[in-house]
Amino acid sequence: MKRLIEINFDGIVGPSHNYAGLSLGNLAATNNAGQPSYPRAAALQGLAKMRANLALGLAQGFFVPPPRPNPVWLDALSADGDTDPALIAGAWSASAMWTANAATVSPAPDTADGRCHLTVANLVTMPHRAHEWPDTLGQLRLAFSGAHFAVHGPVPPCFGDEGAANHMRMARSHNQPGLEIFVYGRPGGRFPARQHEQAGRLIARRHGLDPARTLFIEQSAEAIAAGAFHNDVVAVANERVLFTHEKAFAEPEATYAAIRKRLPEAEIIVVPDNVVSLAEAIRSYLFNGQLVTQPDGTMALIIPDEAWDSAPVRGWLNALVAGNGPIRAVLPVDVRQSMANGGGPACLRLRVVADPSAINPQFFLSQSRAEAIERVISQHWPEQIDPTDLGNSSLASNVLAARAELLDILGLGQLD
Repeated sequence: MKRLIEINFDGIVGPSHNYAGLSLGNLAATNNAGQPSYPRAAALQGLAKMRANLALGLAQGFFVPPPRPNPVWLDALSADGDTDPALIAGAWSASAMWTANAATVSPAPDTADGRCHLTVANLVTMPHRAHEWPDTLGQLRLAFSGAHFAVHGPVPPCFGDEGAANHMRMARSHNQPGLEIFVYGRPGGRFPARQHEQAGRLIARRHGLDPARTLFIEQSAEAIAAGAFHNDVVAVANERVLFTHEKAFAEPEATYAAIRKRLPEAEIIVVPDNVVSLAEAIRSYLFNGQLVTQPDGTMALIIPDEAWDSAPVRGWLNALVAGNGPIRAVLPVDVRQSMANGGGPACLRLRVVADPSAINPQFFLSQSRAEAIERVISQHWPEQIDPTDLGNSSLASNVLAARAELLDILGLGQLD
């Protein structure tokens, strides 16, 4: 029998990490536009989070950053001296670090053919992300090759798909058949609804999911308008637990009833708006935490420092942990550089339930690999980038050379 476990694959923050403010609807990204970024600090923070997961006894993988600036994208734009600076900045985007947007994953127990299916996200709503998928697809196919996996190209670009950030899976345990929940938005609001309903339905058919164990849920328009550009900013699920804000879904009570009908043992933890407001939940990224099952079977919630520093959030979480519920620990982490661009701990990881022996071992983090990655980052990642630096040919050469050093030390030169 296959040994199926959950593995978190974090994106290593790329050397071109910057604050160009390209993501409409992502309030942190737009509010910090024009500020200097610190790629070295950002990458080291992300690596420290991965190491902390290893210390908890969790399986931890990683993906490497794609080449930036993207020469294919610049060539497609016929970029010259008159090109819109925002388009030039898009070619430098390090947003692939948020691997929650890399793909949608359906583990083998859920699929008709018994394989783990992954569909790379097209990310078409935002131009600076729409050119990510070819490099992401190549990396997914290298990491998840073999008979146990089916790695699919993107859904047609008429249907916006942002990957696992709008997809949740609930089950009695990771290795049992689960309930897959696709969350979508309706267009027409203050900010774009990035996840199209038909993208989720297409992926469910492609992955061979059982309609009786699949749900399609509308995200609250109020949440999107408040800055919850992805569902994982207002809700997160792990095994039998859904942890959600009261205003996450368009029809919350119907959503909870549908989940309980399909998974009677579901435990739904709702944070009331009058205790932690929607605005505070989004500002602090409370729900963009990693809800994980520890080796002893208890659950821990890994949250950004910004959430722990919030008085209403901390008070609510302390009461939660003091109870007899499934979440027994809250673990704050420092990912401030990612947070300033609108990505918390959950944004930085893609969850894959699979047999680890079937995955390319080059993509697993170990202590020795972590030390090697840290050396490359410390020696080659820029200390600081200002948005006005984007387009500088000398900086471009430096960040491409930094990535090449990383690929070389990890033995992943085929991704060059």
